[in-house]
This record gives sequence, structure tokens and C-alpha cells, in this order.
Amino acid sequence: MTISHVFDTYAKKTKGGIMHFDVIIDEQDPQKALQSAKHWLESIGHADAVVTQETCYFCHSAEAPAEMRRQIDERGYAIYKLEGCPKD
Repeated sequence: MTISHVFDTYAKKTKGGIMHFDVIIDEQDPQKALQSAKHWLESIGHADAVVTQETCYFCHSAEAPAEMRRQIDERGYAIYKLEGCPKD
């Protein structure tokens, strides 16, 4: 059982609105969580969204579900979309 760390994250879209999502990584490393958030935002076409260390913070640790574990193993992080995120 691998324990992963969840970072509660808020990104402000340049055209208004907020995206709320969790970044899940295997290290309890705030800098890696922030870089992962920025990488994901870029990959979905929101490279200009504003996310900072103050809006990407450690929340809790837990075992990642199977699909998230696969994503972490493949790219180093998983994203759990909460509010204001694209559906795809």
C-alpha cells in the first residue's frame, strides 16, 4: 500500500472564474505539487491560469484509488477535479 499526498489547489482563470482540484503525488513536497498543478493546467490549455504555493497546499494523505495510482505511476501526479474544471 502506497500512501499518496493530496494538495488542495485553486487556480484563477485569466478570463474569470476558479478551478478547484486536488493534486495527488507520492511525496509530501509542496514545490512538486505546485509544478504538477502548473503542468496539468498547461496540458488542458490553461497555462495562463494563476496558481501559487498559497493556493496549492497540503491537505491530507491517503491511499490513491487504482486509476489515480496509474496516473501517478505514468506521469508523477494525478488530478482530482472538483469545481470549475473542464469535464474532459
